Amino acid sequence: MRADRPAEIGLIRFPGSQATTVHGLTDLFSYANHFAGARGGRTTPALRVRHWQADPGSDTVACTFDSHPGPDGPPAVVILPATQMAPMAPGCSPASVEWVRARHAQGAIAAAVCGGVFLLAESGLLAGRRATTHWMFAEELGRRFPGIAIEPERVVIDDGDIVTAGGVLAWADLGLSLVDRLLGPTVMLDTARFMLFDPAGREQRFYSGFAPRLQHGDRAILGVQHWLQTQATQPVAVADLAGRAGLGQRTFLRRFVKATGLRPTEYHQRLRIARARELLEFGGDTVERIAAVVGYEDAGGFRRVFKRVMGLSPADYRRRFGRPAAMPAVR
Repeated sequence: MRADRPAEIGLIRFPGSQATTVHGLTDLFSYANHFAGARGGRTTPALRVRHWQADPGSDTVACTFDSHPGPDGPPAVVILPATQMAPMAPGCSPASVEWVRARHAQGAIAAAVCGGVFLLAESGLLAGRRATTHWMFAEELGRRFPGIAIEPERVVIDDGDIVTAGGVLAWADLGLSLVDRLLGPTVMLDTARFMLFDPAGREQRFYSGFAPRLQHGDRAILGVQHWLQTQATQPVAVADLAGRAGLGQRTFLRRFVKATGLRPTEYHQRLRIARARELLEFGGDTVERIAAVVGYEDAGGFRRVFKRVMGLSPADYRRRFGRPAAMPAVR
């Protein structure tokens, strides 16, 4: 996000989308803008919200609302809102699906709420990824898209470049998660308190999450980042990553570090640690089991990497941030 212009958030409306999600998130982001200005003395908005409307009779998508009109720029986040009741039928809004897919290819975070996750799944972006949706829709989502790892017990799953939220009112959880990422935990908590909304323990997470750089403009590296997100728990070699980018190893390393600020091995470790944090917070498996799930053969090595990245051992992290009622064990 450039300091001289706001981060743009695009909400796309499609036939059957829920107005509550669109207008609720618009208000939530306006509150966050206010608190960002009050905290940081900003005179310009930190967030710009635009509504986009998919034309059911064509392949066009047009802007219908702009909170802070100005020059066009690439959005930092695009969001598919919840649906009114049931999930949308397949192929109900191909223009919306293609618009989200194209924005994601340019580096935007793609997000969806409740029934909107079905449209995100149609884009192919959830293949091999984790996602949540309304618990009543989880079975149907799994039937239509068997390649998705569905975790219906979760309210929000932040998988780096993809964020999904389950439940009709989970738009508030999603919005606060995005405010936390874009503007920081202080503004997020100010916004949550103003809305009288419980941010589910986020005030205890003073260890920042891993938010990979995506809007760097290097399409070859972005493609590798998207692929790595699906392979976070698998071993990868730099030579394979360079080949996937269509680059020589030296060129790939130079461009990867320039784009992400990390070497490929460090980036891969951060993805694994991010997944391990979720398992420690929400699950009840042993540290040894979690180490294996996120791709470490040596639990001792996992503990060393985790402490170097997070500043706490896995056991201490769980004691500090684990939920009182642990979720079922990882399968």
